[in-house]
Amino acid sequence: MTAMSATAVLVSALDLPPGARVDARVPKKMLVEQGAPTAADKRAIQDGVEEIQWLAALKPNTVAIPAFADEVRDYAEIAVIVAIFRAEARAARLTELVHRAIPYPVLLISADSSGVAISVAPKRAAQNEGGKVVVERVVAVSGLDPIVPPETERAFMDSLALGNQPSRNLLTVYEGWLARIEALAAARLSGNYVANDDGSAIERRRAALERLAQLARDIAGLRVKAGREKQLNRRVDLNIEIQRLEQAMTAQKQYL
Repeated sequence: MTAMSATAVLVSALDLPPGARVDARVPKKMLVEQGAPTAADKRAIQDGVEEIQWLAALKPNTVAIPAFADEVRDYAEIAVIVAIFRAEARAARLTELVHRAIPYPVLLISADSSGVAISVAPKRAAQNEGGKVVVERVVAVSGLDPIVPPETERAFMDSLALGNQPSRNLLTVYEGWLARIEALAAARLSGNYVANDDGSAIERRRAALERLAQLARDIAGLRVKAGREKQLNRRVDLNIEIQRLEQAMTAQKQYL
């Protein structure tokens, strides 16, 4: 099964209306010009991107969902993009560059040698730079197997359909996909996939995921230190601290 076939299964789960389809190739030149701030990023795009397709444009006239705009955000359109990355590509960086290069909010489905990934990146107007938008953060899950998904990933895919998202406007649709990506990230830690649109539950889970990610980074750093430490008593202290942080991680999982 090819990478494009695997992404097609995930695209099918979105259940987008035919009228929203664009199916246009995105030239790498556009990504280089719009989303590559450094020479290294330009090389990463040239060497790492196999193919990019603008799959669909979700707009009021294509999905019958109102746009959203205020002084900070403009969700007049959501672009659904499919990207195939080459083996050894810097997939995480390429994902960020694709989101940066396209001025609309993007739902990006990408594939590389490790599997399929799906990501979103909320955007806002740049302060003191009229007409420009900035990526607030990139939220992604990777290593998906849409062909033979485990139970949590099957539940995730079943929740992705456009018709299952809160549809007051295109911002709430995008936030629905964001919440489901976070729900899968949480399920990989808790074993239980729960997709809902309750604001307080989403914020609690988001805070827990951020805390767990920080704890994981701290533990990884302490393990490196412990591996290098020559003094036995200091190594013992570091291992005790690692155990304390691991207990904190266990406690945080109840909020997922």
